[in-house]
Parts: sequence; C-alpha cells; structure tokens
Amino acid sequence: MARYTGPKTKISRRFGEPITGNGKWLTKNSNPPGQHGANKKRKTLSEYGLQLKEKQKAKYTYGLLEKQFRRTFDEASRKRGVTGENLIKLLEARLDNTVFRLGIAPSRQAARQLVSHKHITVNGEVLNIPSYSCKPGDVIGLKNKSAVNASITGFVRGKNPKFNWMEWNETEMKGTFIAYPERESVPENIKEQLIVELYSK
Repeated sequence: MARYTGPKTKISRRFGEPITGNGKWLTKNSNPPGQHGANKKRKTLSEYGLQLKEKQKAKYTYGLLEKQFRRTFDEASRKRGVTGENLIKLLEARLDNTVFRLGIAPSRQAARQLVSHKHITVNGEVLNIPSYSCKPGDVIGLKNKSAVNASITGFVRGKNPKFNWMEWNETEMKGTFIAYPERESVPENIKEQLIVELYSK
C-alpha cells in the first residue's frame, strides 16, 4: 500500500505550514530544509511553480501519492459542479480522513494505520481500505475488540463541532458521515483552483 514514509517535519518546513502534523517543530525552526535553509531567499515562484506547490501541499496533507491523487482529480472532474470543490469533497470523504475528522485518531497517518490494521468498521463491516470513499449515511466506528482496547481508545477525543458534515456518538463510539462538506467548512489552506489549472494544461 503506497504512502509517503519520509521526514514529515521537513515537508512542513518546505511549505511553512503544519500540513503533516501538529507543527510543534515549526515554532523552533521554520526555515526551509537544507544546509543553507536559514540564509536561503525564497524565490518568487512562476505560475507553474505556484500551481505545482498547491498540488504537492494537497498530496502531503491528505497522504496520497501522485497516481492516486491524479485518479481522484479525474473522478472530481467527471462529477457535476466545480471541479476544485469536488476534489476537496472527495479527499475529505476518504475513510482515513473521516476517521481523523471524527477524532478517533490524532492524525491522518494514525487514522490510516487504524484502518489498515482492521480496527475500523463501516456500516458494521470491518474495512481496511484507507482510500474508501464514504457515502452520506455511512456509519464509521471501532471494531468491538478495538473499542475496549485502552491503547486505541486513549487517543479518541471526539469530533470537532465545526465539522458539521459528520455526527459523533460518544457512547457508542460511532460516527455518521452525513454529507459531503462544503468548501468553506474545510479548514485546510489549499487553493484548489490552482490544482485545476495545473491539470488542465
């Protein structure tokens, strides 16, 4: 199962944003990575450079590699509506991202691991495919054995109230994917229109 396994803080420093974690190291060193990072002047990017940067940021944020990201974009372009907004909706609907948004896991990487290790159920069935696209009405929760495992439940913090496209039942340790989110509800700092322009060339 392909995924990025390189240094995460280095990626965050490249973009100057905590896109792969909590960003605690950015407060200590927010310079670009590399030997001359502190003295390196950030060049003014070309139009293509800006578009590529936004695509790379989205890929690292949601934990996709190039081929999978391109497939997601192609699916978004086939749907009705604005392609950029469709792309964000599809990325947010991924099972690993939904597990993270529900507060079951502290990060997308941890959520992906929970899914891959068969701790997560969708509509009562164990599902170990992180890229599974949740549909409105899907119920996501922990497997019965996992729900009583303190090493797993210790990280459960519950859903952030601002994520209004999901519901979380703390008693049953289950959440419901109600609908695809509107773009303004998604907090990620991604200029999706630049990604559309890049792939439209």
